[in-house]
Order: sequence, then C-alpha cells, then structure tokens
Amino acid sequence: MSEIIRRKLARGAASGHEGGPGADQGWRLAFARACRDGIGLHVEVTGLRLARRGLAELLDLPPERAMIVLLDGPGGGLGMVALSPDLLAALIEMQTIGKVAAQPPAQRRPTRTDAAMVTGILDRALIELEGILAEEADFEWAGGFRYASFLEDPRPLGLLLDDQPYRVLLTDLSLGEAGRKGQVILALPAEGKAARPVARRGGKTPPRESGAGFAAALGEAVMAADCVLESVIARVTLPLCDVMALEAGQVLTLTGAVLEKITLVGIDGRPLGLARLGQHRGMRALRLADIEASDGGAAGESGEPASAPAMDTGFDPGVLDMAQGLDFGQCGEEAGFPAAFDPAQRFLATG
Repeated sequence: MSEIIRRKLARGAASGHEGGPGADQGWRLAFARACRDGIGLHVEVTGLRLARRGLAELLDLPPERAMIVLLDGPGGGLGMVALSPDLLAALIEMQTIGKVAAQPPAQRRPTRTDAAMVTGILDRALIELEGILAEEADFEWAGGFRYASFLEDPRPLGLLLDDQPYRVLLTDLSLGEAGRKGQVILALPAEGKAARPVARRGGKTPPRESGAGFAAALGEAVMAADCVLESVIARVTLPLCDVMALEAGQVLTLTGAVLEKITLVGIDGRPLGLARLGQHRGMRALRLADIEASDGGAAGESGEPASAPAMDTGFDPGVLDMAQGLDFGQCGEEAGFPAAFDPAQRFLATG
C-alpha cells in the first residue's frame, strides 16, 4: 500500500511539462482515433516513448525513406512528424483499395500526392490531441500545431528547425488486420507557447470553435488568402473555326481598347474597378481609379473616370495595331468540322 501511495505522490509532484499521463497517452488515443474515424484503419499502439532530444539527435531519428512533414505552431514554432514507409503505405492503401495489404510495400520515396492524402489524418490527430489535453499542462507545448508543408528531401530539415530542445513521441504501431508494423514520430519544441484554454465554472472548458478569439483568427486567415485579379484591356469573341485557323503574325482587332480604361475583373468574372496602364520603376503597373467610377458614379459624360490622375503610361499605343478585320475564309468542312457546324452560331449542332 505504501508503494502505491509513493507512486501517486511522485506522479502528482512531477512537472506538468514533462507529460506523464498527458501528452504521451493523449497522442496514443488521438492518432488511433484519427486513423479509425478518418479512413477506417484500426491502429494498435505497441510501444510509446516520450523523450527530450536536441536538434542533432532529432535528425537521426526518422527511418530511411520516411515521410517528413513540418508542423506550424504557436509563436512561429515549428515541429515535425515522420511517418515510416510501412505506415505511409498503410494510410495510402486504406484510401485507395480499402484495406492494408499483407505483403510489405515496395520501397519508394514519398511524393506530394502522398502528403496530400495524409494531411487530413495528421491534422485530425493533432486536433484530437488538443481536445484530450484541454485541461492538462501539456497543452502548452503539444497544442496549436497543424500541417505546414512536406519535405521531398529531408536534408534541409536541420536548417528549417530551430536549434533547441524538442519533446519527441516515438510511437510503434500495429496496422490493420495484416499486423504490419509502422512508426510515427512527433517532435515539438520543448518550450511550448500555446495558451491554455480558460476553464469555466464546473471544470468545463469553452469550445475552441467559438468566441471572439476564434472569430479574430478566422478573419486573419481569410484576409491572408490570395485573391486573383485580372486586368482586361479588351475582349474579342471569335467563332471556333477562326480560333483554330490562327497563325503567328496575324493581327486581331481590339474594339474599344483604351490604355486609360482597363477593367479589373475578379475570379467570378465580375468587374471590380477601373485602372489605367503605366509603368513604375521599369515595370508595368496599374493605377487604380475611383472604385465608384467603375459603376458610373464618378464618371463624367465621356465615360472616363473622374478621379484617375494624369499619368505617363510609358507605352506606345501603336502596339495595339487596329487591323481592319480578319479574313480566315469559310468555316465548315474545309476547316475540319462537320457540315452541321455553323460559325455564326458558334456552337456545334447535334441531332
């Protein structure tokens, strides 16, 4: 009885940062649940070790031909996940043929396609780990990490990761009914920067998906997304037979092309504003006009935007050679189309 009491006291006195029953057991459950719920792969953890390693020691841990994945965490911290070739093959097989093959996989290097297929599983496991550790001290170093990128070559890993101590979870696995062996290595910075969830009365923590913090984080992610804009000088519509007959050196007539009135178009094809073409520090550039001018609110009687200041375009308008039409000949069987093709209608008639 005294031995049991001493063990409990020692466990309670142990530093929460070292995990104990926290991060190691949490990762055991989180990864197994992610594989089971995500792709239907039943994983049994046969061995799990939590250790501290320096950067030089960490680089020697991944097995040969392992998939190396970088994780992005709080405070700009970077972590790493390494999947052994057997584990990676099992994850791919479950998503392609629905089972883990009995024979060992062929030796090959991981690809970006492999990384795309396991990204969801890794993020799911990390989210599960956060939920398990929501009220544990280990959340400070094991929480807040997500998939960042895949390394085709493990050699730059030593340059990407900071030279600092890491907490490493080495997990040995038995995969599916075939019983194939695999290993996953999770390495995170030892000094964590994740903010622990604030507990409510009654010991319950608020859901991470709600509150002003989540709204702000979502807003930052959305505003950081790329937005593609196209600058349109003019549009030309041609029958398909004319397009097929285009040759180098031919000149197309651009009706209504004006360098001082260029339309900015979004990805959905809607006009978003007006601009004028010029140059800035030797590069082509667009100077935005008043956004309201694109809707006609600030345009004068001539249709020109009132707020666009004068600007040296730096281009010779003669480059837009306005040819007097195109003569590509008759369209139809001579151009390789069936007789039912009507160039004037611009579509192929079907019976």
